[in-house]
Amino acid sequence: MPDLVLFQPDIPGNTGTLLRLTACLGVKLHIIEPAGFRLDDTALRRSGMDYIELASMTRHLDWAAFEAWRAEQGRRLILLTTKTKRSYLGFEFLPDDLLMLGRESAGVSDEVAETADHAITIPMKGEARSINMALSGAMVLGEALRQSGEI
Repeated sequence: MPDLVLFQPDIPGNTGTLLRLTACLGVKLHIIEPAGFRLDDTALRRSGMDYIELASMTRHLDWAAFEAWRAEQGRRLILLTTKTKRSYLGFEFLPDDLLMLGRESAGVSDEVAETADHAITIPMKGEARSINMALSGAMVLGEALRQSGEI
């Protein structure tokens, strides 16, 4: 089953929403620190509700710690970004992919982006710049789970 990865998230409500989603779907969530909030933040608790206790969450001290863990696991990193033209709709997901979302305010650095095995995007209409991080994660995770037969 794929995992969802949040790179230094800024907005506690988005993280809480994704904690709730992953708890409901049985998906693991990884948070790469530093986050822009404390994990006991009221907004995180409000959006995650009592599902936070049901979620399987791993916190990684920083990018280097996450990359060391990923190397041990031998897993593919898929970056969701607005900086590519490759649509998630035509992408072939593998069951153990790590689906990474960048910071709401800045995405990920070029250095982090270069380590991703693949970069994908959600096609948008016209002048739209981006879709909310929690919604993007839900859309792409849903497709990855569908392809792997998990839902």
